[in-house]
Amino acid sequence: MIRYIRRAAALLLVLLVALLLNAARIQVLDADSLDNNPANRRLTIARYDQPRGNILVGGRSVTGSKNTGEQLKYERTYRNGPLYAPVTGYASQTYGTTLIENAEDSVLSGTDSMLAPFPLWNEITRSQQPGGNVVTTVKDSMQRAAYEGLGGRRGAVAAVEPSTGKILALVSTPSYDPGRLSGTGPSVTDAWERLNASKSLPMLNRAIRQTYPPGSTFKIVTAAAALDAEVVTDPDADTDTPSPYVLPGTSTTLPNEARGCEKASLAEAIRVSCNTVMADLGVRVGLKGMVDAVQKFGFNDTGLRIPSGVAKSNFDTEMTDDQLALSSIGQFDTTATPIQMAMVASAVANGGDLMRPYLVDRTTTRGGTTVHQNGSRTYHRAMNPRTAMQLRDMMVDVVENGTGSNAAIDGVTVGGKTGTAQHGIDNSGRPYAWFISWAQAPGSAQPAVAVAVVVEDAAANRADISGGGSAAPIARSVMAAALGG
Repeated sequence: MIRYIRRAAALLLVLLVALLLNAARIQVLDADSLDNNPANRRLTIARYDQPRGNILVGGRSVTGSKNTGEQLKYERTYRNGPLYAPVTGYASQTYGTTLIENAEDSVLSGTDSMLAPFPLWNEITRSQQPGGNVVTTVKDSMQRAAYEGLGGRRGAVAAVEPSTGKILALVSTPSYDPGRLSGTGPSVTDAWERLNASKSLPMLNRAIRQTYPPGSTFKIVTAAAALDAEVVTDPDADTDTPSPYVLPGTSTTLPNEARGCEKASLAEAIRVSCNTVMADLGVRVGLKGMVDAVQKFGFNDTGLRIPSGVAKSNFDTEMTDDQLALSSIGQFDTTATPIQMAMVASAVANGGDLMRPYLVDRTTTRGGTTVHQNGSRTYHRAMNPRTAMQLRDMMVDVVENGTGSNAAIDGVTVGGKTGTAQHGIDNSGRPYAWFISWAQAPGSAQPAVAVAVVVEDAAANRADISGGGSAAPIARSVMAAALGG
């Protein structure tokens, strides 16, 4: 009898050990797969069971959370939603997250291990902390100046601090209210369908996700390549470029909208925006030289993040000479995001050193303790310091004596370059207006801001008038806000 009891006890012990091993397998080995199972709502419920951390601009929160009393308890709210949508993105219980809401989701939701009181605390306890905060580099007055300047027209503005890479403004219009997508239910679904069906594409972040032909603003890049390669040694010396210019290997002539481009100097070509001179310089630099130069400014980089991903600005690496000529004046297949063209202006303003742009200054706990601080990092030496100084003088001349006079600010040193990008079949579409610029306050050791503006629906009678008339005043307002403290 005792023998049978012992056998039964041994069997029960084996079963107990098997149960414990299976429980350990479920809780440890299978934990991640079970957590990520779409049928498991526990994590989703836990995610929305506490307020989400906030995104701050100038020390003030532009986001919030409200208690809905539903199973998914806390829903995201936004202050001045359309103004800051290109910065924050949306955090939706139905459609997920975008932009900063996505890139910094672990901090904002409280799951980031940096928020825990002790190392591995979250992993051991499988808990989350109160949502942390994200402090941006954006300056409210500049954001508002850009948003109001665009006035609801399709376009974008990007503004950068040249010496650090801090993004001071990031605007895309028409915009939308991300709060309309925060919760669940028919109203959210209807808002999503309306926004996606809109021809104006309000949820497209034109500042970082849309590329445009940069037109004549790209001539600053070509000028940098020509000066660095010593294809031009004296910016004020006449060139031997005819006007009109016959594209290499073709019978097609490239005209100028501006007058006085026959054998014009590089400085004059920048001031009045001569297509012929700049196209010829691009060909003389050569494909390899131009590709090397543009990549130093950030073109063809598929990995740029701010921390959200930035669309690649394109300059073809295989072209015939006639295509290279057109690419060198911002046409053919050359495209750029507004943040990319702000980087071009920033490199000139910062003596040739291009700093990596970034939008998040630091992340903190709910109580404000910093858990991660971002800092300035050099992206590339875009050009020689002497080249940058020469380009600065040329860009100042554009504002003081050329096509960019609408960007002038009394008592302030302003450099700029206008541009008009043709598009559509046979260039039938209304031109895109561009303006890139930088501004330096009196007595300051360095420029305070670099700006790029693009306006999609700009009227223009000829190249560069659109950039000077439609985009330059917006840049002027943004630069004035940057200098206004």
